[in-house]
Amino acid sequence: MQKAVLLTGGTGFIGSALTAILVSKGYRVAILSRTPLKNTEHIHYFHWDIAKGEIDLAAFKGVRTIIHLAGVSVAGGRWTTKRKQAITKSRVEGTKLLYDTLFAHKENFSVHTFIGAAATGIYGSQTSETIYSETSISGNDFLAEVCLQWEAELQKMEKLNMRTVVLRTGIVLGKNGGALQKMVTPFRFGMGAVLATGKQYMPWIHLNDLCKMYVYVLENQDISGVFNAVSGLATTNTQMSKQIAKQLNRPLFLPNLPKWFLKLIFGEMSVILTEGSRVSGDKIKETGFSFEFDTLEPAFQDLLD
Repeated sequence: MQKAVLLTGGTGFIGSALTAILVSKGYRVAILSRTPLKNTEHIHYFHWDIAKGEIDLAAFKGVRTIIHLAGVSVAGGRWTTKRKQAITKSRVEGTKLLYDTLFAHKENFSVHTFIGAAATGIYGSQTSETIYSETSISGNDFLAEVCLQWEAELQKMEKLNMRTVVLRTGIVLGKNGGALQKMVTPFRFGMGAVLATGKQYMPWIHLNDLCKMYVYVLENQDISGVFNAVSGLATTNTQMSKQIAKQLNRPLFLPNLPKWFLKLIFGEMSVILTEGSRVSGDKIKETGFSFEFDTLEPAFQDLLD
């Protein structure tokens, strides 16, 4: 019988890449989507609507593992009150809908493992030399509060006697979208610049390594708990900016864009550009996981070739 995985956020930047890898490894992928696409041989789409509390129970048929990625983009626009609510609700209420459905039908479903996306934003947006591990205390800003509520719902899955894994993800760098696409655009026109002081840390992970990590924790049944999904070395905005300029063969001569200017453009959301914490990825390595791109230069050589 073909192995089956249920995936939320399966049509997004990360989800699309992960779906392709799962299919290549012989998995049948069921994707929950508000606007289901046409089914293929190995990918089946099912309807869900978080706001309405709707979910197609047929999506759970034969599924042993759920990978939960869904959530409104944090960097998709200014943090108005409405957008803040959407960012929070998409994560908290989406996870709650899955939990309530699994709880109500626990006798009928065969789900054994729940793998949830989370974010390094739980440590707070603050620049310091503190190195944050999975046991570090959380921050107290907007993103940290969202992450706390989000993970509280994810951890409820343990009450259902399911193996639960939470991956706190940093900035995901990939070729066809995500943060990198926005970062490199001004550099391509020779207008790249370091942001704010440039000292803020940018915990990152290559998209290939993140997908590889999801498959790794999926297939290693002894792994459970919370893990930081970030590369091995701390990288500042200055270091990342220099690498982008180098790989694109573009100048980096403009003065740093000041914090006040970024706040004027992006509002409160600018904090994700001007502040950043050092985050350790040692715990996942200690389980035996190895990164393909553990340093920035080869990652950018691959992504910006």
